[in-house]
Amino acid sequence: MPADLRVHEGGSGAPLLVLLHGLGATGDVWEGWRPLLADRWPGHWLAPDLPGHGGSPLLAAYTFDGFAAAVAGVIPPRTRTVVLGHSLGGVVALALASGGFGVPVDAVIGLGIKVAWTDEELDRARALAHRPPALFASRDEAAARYLRVSGLTGLLSAGDTAVDAGLREQDGQWRLALDPGAFAVGAPDMAQLVAASRAQVTLARGEHDPMNTDEQLARFGTGTVTLPGLGHNAHVESPEASIALLDAYR
Repeated sequence: MPADLRVHEGGSGAPLLVLLHGLGATGDVWEGWRPLLADRWPGHWLAPDLPGHGGSPLLAAYTFDGFAAAVAGVIPPRTRTVVLGHSLGGVVALALASGGFGVPVDAVIGLGIKVAWTDEELDRARALAHRPPALFASRDEAAARYLRVSGLTGLLSAGDTAVDAGLREQDGQWRLALDPGAFAVGAPDMAQLVAASRAQVTLARGEHDPMNTDEQLARFGTGTVTLPGLGHNAHVESPEASIALLDAYR
């Protein structure tokens, strides 16, 4: 298990907010929230790079519990905690809320979680997990791939400093910091994760998110929220609209 995750943080005191990015991204995607959190979150907040992403160590095998255990390692003990996770990060947030990682999670907000998977999609993810990292001749080429993989094309520019954390220079060439093995994490058992959660759960999505539907999220019997006009990466498209998901837990 990684001993140290790369972590962005700010604020102080309670409650603690943990922000978890999606597959392929890094904790830098929450940078647009930083000034808003200063005004609208009363306590400390953390935004780690998940294992195998950005500046965090790899896992020998990627599971939702493995991700959750690594995140639990950077959360101060006995701290009232709210976790907002995007996509993969939302599933990790639900795993943390099971009570099996020593973290007292009060509330989970899962934003943009893909809850329905086809066999073809899972086969494609397994194939990606076994490919060696692609190498690129320039940073710009690697940045374009990073933006596609993380779903951030059109939301961040290739030159954005938030992209830097997702890239690595290697012997004069460039590659993604993402460990391809992370694609092998598979599909979450959402019904089981929601049932096992000891925290209040809200499932949220952008209105135009192609990864899920309102009907799919409603099946799990939790609170649901649809953010008008936004897509899969709603937290990057509009930090101002997305941060409202936290208002009930301040």
